[in-house]
Amino acid sequence: MNHDDDTDPETAWRRWHEHRVATVSAPHGPLALTGTHWLADYPEGRIPAVPGEWRTTDAGVALHADPEDGLRLDGAPFTGDAVLTSDEAPPSHSRISAGDLRIVVIRREGEWAVRVFDPASEARRDFTGIEAGPYHPEFALPGRFRPYDRGRTVQVENADGRDRGLGLGGELVFTRDGVEHALQVAVDEEDGSLWAVFGDATGGVSSYRFRFLKPGTPGEDGSITVDFNRAQLPPCAFADHFICPFPPPGNTLPFEVPVGERRLKAALVAGI
Repeated sequence: MNHDDDTDPETAWRRWHEHRVATVSAPHGPLALTGTHWLADYPEGRIPAVPGEWRTTDAGVALHADPEDGLRLDGAPFTGDAVLTSDEAPPSHSRISAGDLRIVVIRREGEWAVRVFDPASEARRDFTGIEAGPYHPEFALPGRFRPYDRGRTVQVENADGRDRGLGLGGELVFTRDGVEHALQVAVDEEDGSLWAVFGDATGGVSSYRFRFLKPGTPGEDGSITVDFNRAQLPPCAFADHFICPFPPPGNTLPFEVPVGERRLKAALVAGI
């Protein structure tokens, strides 16, 4: 093994990109999502193409399954009744399955839904890769995290056309070509890692309309590398059934970011 590769940024980026392609194209990755079904839209409990009866309760989601539904709970055949809470594990390890399907329970702002991941989805079948890069070291910029005194929540439009709250914990500040810029970021409560939704001058032209940036956890002094080479396509770029938030006000950069993940390769033919 060449240990020099471990510290070479371009090689590390290439491995990151390969891992991303493998992750999104996995049997139950983002490309496999075929539906997000809000239970409030199905008060009778039956969702087309989703086995079982699903209803909301004060304790979570009540599921009733008959033998012909073919459902499994925690890997074992399931009939009868169960109350489910939000799935915390990846879709491949969801508690409910039916054959190759994985059924994931989610909750957003007090509303319950179930998502269906199907390895045979059209999006996964047609996937040919992610257009990204090439790596440019000048887009790996020194930055710092500037936390807010207290968390803020802003209402932003989501990919499904609804406005939802986006929690923000501070700003990611960096300088490019002598000009200081700042992106509002969310902060993971468990590990302190940062996450930004941003747009740039390439959005909707030569890249997807917005992207995610996950630069990691800042140092004790707030220092952190803002590496746009690792900009990611949001989940809704892979399947229409995700409800990704759009960039909050102020998070659209005035310059082009021609690096990182830009769009699905299929988009070169089908259009953005």
